Amino acid sequence: MSKNVNQSPIHSGFGSRTTAKEVLGTVSLQGKVAIVTGGYSGIGLETTRVLANAGATVLVPVRSFEKGVTALKDIPSAELIPMDLMDPDSIDRFAERFLATDRPLHILINSAGVMATPLRRDRRGYESQLATNHLGHFQLAARLWPALKRANGARVVSISSRGHRLGGVDFDDPNFERKAYDKWKAYAQSKSANILFALEMDKRGRAHGVRAFSVHPGLIPETNLGRDLTEEERGPKPIKDERGHSVSNEQYAVFKTAEQGAATSVWCAVSPQLEGLGGVYCEDADIAEAVPADSPRPDGVRPWAIDPELAARLWKLSEGLIKIPFAVE
Repeated sequence: MSKNVNQSPIHSGFGSRTTAKEVLGTVSLQGKVAIVTGGYSGIGLETTRVLANAGATVLVPVRSFEKGVTALKDIPSAELIPMDLMDPDSIDRFAERFLATDRPLHILINSAGVMATPLRRDRRGYESQLATNHLGHFQLAARLWPALKRANGARVVSISSRGHRLGGVDFDDPNFERKAYDKWKAYAQSKSANILFALEMDKRGRAHGVRAFSVHPGLIPETNLGRDLTEEERGPKPIKDERGHSVSNEQYAVFKTAEQGAATSVWCAVSPQLEGLGGVYCEDADIAEAVPADSPRPDGVRPWAIDPELAARLWKLSEGLIKIPFAVE
């Protein structure tokens, strides 16, 4: 079970049907600066919209400037800057451009991601799901650290998934260089890494007013996340044990709209209910329950994703892989 004493619900009053606009309530974000990766599609787009409508200046990194302009045409205040999480040089250019403005960064939401892709590698040879979902965001946060610190009260939100329950980080072979590639194990590894990142980010950042959270947004069909899935693979599926027996009721899970799917990340980014808290995994706009490794429940967070020792180990591994020290000081 988790050593993180905060990992228990606070009974926020929200739930699976709550929308991002509802969790925001009357909170004003005038004068606040936010960056939302993946902020021009799916739940990222809704996150951008809600934050911008509350008065925040929202910067959206885009792989395709044309697609970004089209998607964000109704949010004229959003700022688009080119960046590709699979290209470390483009991450550096994005961060340098932002830091040159001397603006503080109050909210960083790492929402972009890929899921269950065929085996692909970035130019460094790193497996694409780990590279995109975790390492790219780790590098982005490292480069943006001066702006996060300058905010004197920032929040970092790492979008994970209940898919983390399918497996943790393989520290011996994270890039599938020796073992056979399994797209779901690779996805689970990257999502566990997202949770561990938030845990360690919060530990290192809290003395500087930077708190971090990880999020399962829910099952949202109206996104591009599952673009590599076959029709048969789409939708909730029961998790089975080694004998092929169903051990979860995932097939009965309820889909969310994008408005509902963006609720938990917005809640983590702005809610006063989370003052003094951090490093926790959240779902349905509340802190999730820590559950045992063999729990048949689809919800909750597994021990390997909230282990402080594994979080510190992942931080060190990530620094080595991106070849950038992320010293929080």
